[in-house]
Amino acid sequence: MTSNTEQIRFLSCGDSAVTVEFSKEMNEETNRKIRFLAAKIANEGIRGVSESVPTFCSMTIYFDPFVISRKKLEKKILKIISSYKEGSAGKKRVFLIPVCYDGDYAPDMEDVCELTGLSKEEVIDIHSSTDYLIYMLGFLPGFPYLGGMDKRIEAPRLDSPRTTIPVGAVGIGGKQTGIYPLASPGGWRLIGRTPVKVYDPDREAPIVYRAGDYIRFCPISAEEFEKIAATGGSEIKVREEN
Repeated sequence: MTSNTEQIRFLSCGDSAVTVEFSKEMNEETNRKIRFLAAKIANEGIRGVSESVPTFCSMTIYFDPFVISRKKLEKKILKIISSYKEGSAGKKRVFLIPVCYDGDYAPDMEDVCELTGLSKEEVIDIHSSTDYLIYMLGFLPGFPYLGGMDKRIEAPRLDSPRTTIPVGAVGIGGKQTGIYPLASPGGWRLIGRTPVKVYDPDREAPIVYRAGDYIRFCPISAEEFEKIAATGGSEIKVREEN
């Protein structure tokens, strides 16, 4: 049996930060361990640690070297990681995101079909049949980097990125899929759009999900899109599993 700490590497980031590298490959088990460490640091704290930033395969931890030495910090981190057990990440939360894959909501659907050799119906069926793990948030507030997309619908990014992508656009970029929470430039191929607000700065919790949660895309019609959008798009359904 492989130890939880066997592959751990500590990489220097100056004199007040260290990167904890769990693996060189992105996978769910590695991500669970990263989330476990992040939760332990957030809930229990380590004196001298000011911030932790999780990514796909690692976590960077910022600390005050006058409060805690790097050597002591590494020992504490290894002790936390060694206590990890399967199921430590808690319940699985799946956010059900309605998506319209039709017409102007999916300007690149035809290109994706041509690139993959699949019909529109097949692309939609494959894209909406997976619970996608949110590995991390970044690029924009609430932009989820999702893992688990089927290889059959992989499609390269656009040669020339768009200067503006609408709020709620759902796209494919290489091996990943995601949601644009704000209008922004972007080069992913757009295959749909959601009417719900995954990011709202006026909401008590501006970003509805967090790293470690899951997203499931649920196909809706253009009429359903307009109805949800008319209500403000603030209600998002969540499914919880043990």
